[in-house]
Formats: sequence, structure tokens, C-alpha cells
Amino acid sequence: MTNPAELPQTFGQLRSSGYQVLPVKVEIRKNLINRLRAGATLFPGITGYDETVIPQLTNAILGNQDIILLGERGQAKSRILRSLTGLLDEWTPTIAGTEIPENPYQPITPLGKQIMQEQGDKAPLRWIHRDDRYAEKLATPDITIADLIGEVDPIKVAEGRYLSDEFTLHYGLVPRVNRGIFAINELPDLAERIQVGLLNLLEERDIQIRGHRIRLPLDVFIVATANPEDYTNRGRIITPLKDRYGAQIRTHYPLRIAEEIEIMEQEAMVADLGDYRLEVPGFMKEIIAEITHHARRSPDINQRSGVSVRTSISLYEALVANAFRRALRTGESEVVPRISDLPFVVPSFQGKVEFEAMEEGQEDRITQRILQSAVKAVFDRYHQVQDLRSIATAFEGDLMVETGESTRAEDYAQIARKLPGVDQLFPDPDNVSPGMRASVIEFVLEGLHLHKLLNKYENSGFATYTR
Repeated sequence: MTNPAELPQTFGQLRSSGYQVLPVKVEIRKNLINRLRAGATLFPGITGYDETVIPQLTNAILGNQDIILLGERGQAKSRILRSLTGLLDEWTPTIAGTEIPENPYQPITPLGKQIMQEQGDKAPLRWIHRDDRYAEKLATPDITIADLIGEVDPIKVAEGRYLSDEFTLHYGLVPRVNRGIFAINELPDLAERIQVGLLNLLEERDIQIRGHRIRLPLDVFIVATANPEDYTNRGRIITPLKDRYGAQIRTHYPLRIAEEIEIMEQEAMVADLGDYRLEVPGFMKEIIAEITHHARRSPDINQRSGVSVRTSISLYEALVANAFRRALRTGESEVVPRISDLPFVVPSFQGKVEFEAMEEGQEDRITQRILQSAVKAVFDRYHQVQDLRSIATAFEGDLMVETGESTRAEDYAQIARKLPGVDQLFPDPDNVSPGMRASVIEFVLEGLHLHKLLNKYENSGFATYTR
């Protein structure tokens, strides 16, 4: 990381060094080109968009276009916008002492012009880090032009300045991110009169504040997000503003289970487990991701509001938390989630989705159906039912197997001895951990039940499998 103290501290030193300040879109474009040439990752932390969103985003930047990301909640729209700062130069010089960041070669405010005119090569510089060149605003109906553009400062008027004096202006959020990136989340929620105020920002750069018609050629890369329902169906964005954006890029949810899992593992806040060893079986991760994918296809879930990736993240966190709770209660040293932990992710699931049916009890039935469908889908990827018939056949007598989320993992060793062929499910049966054995046994029994080869009776956190 460059030390800003080692960079030119006056305009004269900057000019002597040959440093050129590029327009922000040109700067971003230049750094993007360098990353493309080097084969580097363009947007670290963004998963599942390599073949869809990122090529479109790259083209928009190469074309110097303002961008709007269109998609449902939880599709990484805000994260994409924030990641754009990685394409800015690490440090950029601005005029020290000005109210907004200004290019020393092209000052735009009266104060900036005055400093450069009076001090010339001795004008001091302030170097701004790229992380400080990004501002984000959630659009709400109460936002005013003063918030975004600026307002007459009554304090400066009280100090004796005239209303016609441009020095009385107090600049809003957009001018204060000059030489940077300004993002508007949920753009259609802006009142129409405020949307009109953005037209000049996107094109003419001619801003009027309380009768002050000032030429303020801001150097800002303006990006936005919107929900498709608001953007296209309700007519809540004015046509001229929509026309100003150069690229409308449609985001989407992860198309593949593996991508959902990658995001889930990347974003889940799994708290410190201390001395406890966490091992989450691959099939349990897939079940969590499948639950979300099934919800996105379910006619019983409101698809207009979407099923966010945050659903998978929350379910994963809840799954691990319940497995950890079991380890604390039973005195075990390993934390291994299993099928009997799934009922404890239901509160997280129901808190993340919107149900179409509002009848009493329907939410629980819909949730249970989605959970079972997810388990069956993953089971079918891992096992062929005919290969497990020996296990199902063992139940033809009076065999009954009881499982439960509070059952100790060591107790499943005795269950395994009653089920022929279970050891064949492990590459090294002698070295499999008790927690993993318990998780696999529950997965197999539940899969056989969902294929109607076993009956299952549930009571007070326990499940009994029988024929």
C-alpha cells in the first residue's frame, strides 16, 4: 500500500511528476483493461456471475456507460456496486481545503478556483483513498434535492453573505463524492421530482439550487439498483431518467447448487466454536442450498419478492448453531449437522420468504414439503435406492430405529450394527467419526422414508423409523 506522505504534496510537485488526473470513468476503464490483460479477477467475492452479469458489466465500463443493476433482493447488487471501488486508483489528488474533492487541474467550485488562482504551484494537495471515493444512498420518498445536490446554507447567509453568492451553497451528497462513484439503491423509490433532478447529473451537469444556476461539471460515475417489479411494472421511474442510463444489467440468483454453497460458506457468520471441531457433510450443505432453490420454484412462495441468497446463509447458520447446541448439551467435541437438525432452520426460512397462502397452518405444511423435496433431491444425487435395499429389508422384522437431534453421536454405532451395508457407505469405516456416522445414517434413513420404503413417526424431537 502506497504511503500518501510519499506522494506530491503541492500542485507544483504533482505537475513536475507528470501525474495526470483522469476522469473517473476513464480511470476505472483503464484499471479494468489492465486487469483483463493480466487475467486477474475482476470483481473478487462475486460468485455465479462469470458468464452472465460480469461480461455485461465489463462491457458497460469499457463503453463509459452509467449503469443500473436490475434484480430481486439478495442478488449481490449492492456488493457489485461497492466492488467498483477496486477499479479506482489507490490514491487520487484533490485540492486541500475545498468543501468537495476537486481535480487540481480542473477546479469546479469558486473556492477551488480561488485557491488555484492565488496559490498556483504552492496549492496544497489532499490525497484521497479509493475507499473514500464511494457514496451510497438508499432511495426513500423523503429524500430532497438538498440531500443529493445541495442547499443554501442559512449560517453562511447569517454571516453576511448574499443569497446570490455561490459561497453560500452547502453541497449535497453527490457533489461531495466528486471524483468518485455515487450509488443509488432502489432508484424507483425516489420521488419523481427528485428523479428529474438527476437528469442533469447524468448528462448536462447543469445544476440549479434555489435559484442559483451554476455550472458544476461533476466528475461522478453514477450507478443504481432497482427491483424489476418497481422498475418495469409500476411505472415508478420516469422515462427520461431511464433513458439516461447507458446499461441496464439484469442480475439473477445462483443458477447452480455449487454456486449457492460457495456464497453460503463465504457469507455465513459461523461464530467461534472454541475447542469444538466443526465438520459439515457435503450433503447437508447441498440440502440447505436445495431448500432455497426449491423455494424459488415453489408456487406457494411469492416469487415477485424473490427468495434471497440470504435465505441459504441464514439456514446454514441455524443448522450449525443447533448442531453446536447439541454438542454442548451432550458433551461431545465435534459439531456435525444432521437431518434431525433441519426442523430448527424453519424459523429462519419462514422469516426470509413470503408465502402466497395465508390460511392457518399452511406455512408449516408448505415449509415441510419444501424441506422434504430438498432432502429427496440431494439423496437421489448421492444414492441409488436399489443399492440400499438391504438396509430397508432389515426393517421387515420388528426392527425400529430411533433418531433425534439430541441423541448422542456415539449411540449411532449401535444403530449401524443393526443395518447391513451401512459400513459400505464410508470409504474407511474404521476411521469415520461418530458425528459423521450419525449424520450419514440419518440421511440414509430419511431418504428411504421419502422413497416410501420406511415409515417415520415423529414425537417430541425424536423420529422412529420402521416398516
